[in-house]
Amino acid sequence: MDNAPTSRQFVLKLAATAQHVAQRLDSSLGAIRGLSLAEYRLLVALADAPSSRASRVDLARAVGLTPSGVTRALRPMEKLGIVATVRSKRDARLAIAGLTPAGRVLLNDASSIVDDSMADIIGRAGLSSEELATIMDVLAKLTR
Repeated sequence: MDNAPTSRQFVLKLAATAQHVAQRLDSSLGAIRGLSLAEYRLLVALADAPSSRASRVDLARAVGLTPSGVTRALRPMEKLGIVATVRSKRDARLAIAGLTPAGRVLLNDASSIVDDSMADIIGRAGLSSEELATIMDVLAKLTR
């Protein structure tokens, strides 16, 4: 019998790894900043958008949620003053979410937590910079 890894084994290992990392980051972000990984990803997507503003549809594409899922995720963040939403001047049906100054501060703090958590995960795995670069290259190829 062939001992080569199958695509099924690969996808299961990839999913398990992603789940492990997501749970670790959810735990770290939640304990220190009260933020979930999904919320962090939305803040990053907003920060990366032009003028730190984006429609819910654009945010949904960026983080892999539905537009209604983005709306549900942004509501509590709006109440906390991390994100502000304004109606488009051209189309009243279109709402544009924007990162507030408080949101930017939270994002910077949360990014430090993500960096520390990932340094620990990568360090425990004993990955070299070259191995990490190779993994990132492989992951980039999978998302083309």
